[in-house]
Amino acid sequence: MRDSADAPDSEDISQEVPGAGDLAALRRRTQAVLIVSQILGGLGVSTAVALAAVLAKDIGGSEAVAGLASTSSVIGTAVLSLPFASLMAARGRRAGLTLAYVVAAVGGAVVVGAAALENFPLLLIGMAAFGAGNSANLQARFAAADLAEPVRRGRAISTVVWATTVGAVLGPNIAAPAGESVSGLGIPATAGPFVWGTGVFLVSALLVHLLLRPDPLLTARALAEAEGEGGGGAGDRSLRAALATVAASARARLALVTIAGSHTVMVSVMVMTPVDLGGHGADIELIGLVISGHIAGMYAFSPVMGWLADRLGRLSVILLGVALLAVATALAGTADGHHAQSAAGLFLLGLGWSAGLVSGSALLTDSVPQPARAAVQGLSDLIMNAAAGAGGALSGLVVSGAGYGWLNAGAAALLVPVAALALLSLTRRDRGRGQGRNRGRDQALPEGPNG
Repeated sequence: MRDSADAPDSEDISQEVPGAGDLAALRRRTQAVLIVSQILGGLGVSTAVALAAVLAKDIGGSEAVAGLASTSSVIGTAVLSLPFASLMAARGRRAGLTLAYVVAAVGGAVVVGAAALENFPLLLIGMAAFGAGNSANLQARFAAADLAEPVRRGRAISTVVWATTVGAVLGPNIAAPAGESVSGLGIPATAGPFVWGTGVFLVSALLVHLLLRPDPLLTARALAEAEGEGGGGAGDRSLRAALATVAASARARLALVTIAGSHTVMVSVMVMTPVDLGGHGADIELIGLVISGHIAGMYAFSPVMGWLADRLGRLSVILLGVALLAVATALAGTADGHHAQSAAGLFLLGLGWSAGLVSGSALLTDSVPQPARAAVQGLSDLIMNAAAGAGGALSGLVVSGAGYGWLNAGAAALLVPVAALALLSLTRRDRGRGQGRNRGRDQALPEGPNG
């Protein structure tokens, strides 16, 4: 057992080793808390982001700066991922998620203040902090995996991802009432959603702080230590250590490339699709319908992807995600004004993203030792959001210089290394099985997670 000097949160450690009969109940409780926090977190993000560009245009005075609000939020999500992951590695998921939601609430308040003062730089600072809400939503999927059995890890992750659907769908629909609610307070209506978002994030922080007990990450470590798996301690939480851990595992590298590649392809194509649709005569209602179908593809079917990742294997679902994204870019890139084809492409784009995110996240958790997981997961979200931010920024330049079709072709090219690494991993696995060799911990897992 660790002594109190080694325990990151000694008050919680005394509760961290549940009996066998309590573990199933703890898994259910943890998942329920994470699902509710995801619904609230998704609501907070989508309610405000729906009018972020409009607010930025009003304050900045130009359409040219409208996209900087969302860009600042993406940058904030990426930059804050590692500090939050470091805190989780030291103090557990509860501390990290609570702080992330609090920072997001502070960011929302700063945005409201910037709107009242008509201060554009302050708006960008607030949007960057507001991105912490999305960071919390992303990290929650890994919290769901902490206590999950290896053969059910994909389903645990996908259930929490699915919960985001509720908030993501409701959020844009309550943006207008949120704006109207501040009309008599001297706050611009476009900042009203950020007032609501701030309140929602504070409720999320309180929910996680009070109910995410015992902490799933600290519990998982204590269980691993009790089973002699070397789970004790937080390990080295530095970026260098996380990079070294990934470099030492071919499957972790594949997982990281899958997560970052899938997200970058999705974001790069999605952000420019409304522009392409509008250029081909689509009205706002049709554009909204296409994007709604895309969001449904992203989240609504994630439990199916989790089930497939557990039953067929992580590698199989990664390749499925690559195939779906490839078909999606082919359909969207050649639609040329055929709106039904664009809608089909965007739906498959969301579906492929879901397959890549769920299977990649499960494989990443499978592939690294318990003490290193939180740091590696934070690194994953940093790379994922940084790559997507760059892709989103470059997509406009590609479309203006070469066209929407070439954007989709370039996005499809990003899938090549994902497919190559996945096929190489399958080949190595099959060769190892054929020769009867035991390739260590990953191969010792049940066939589903590895297949």
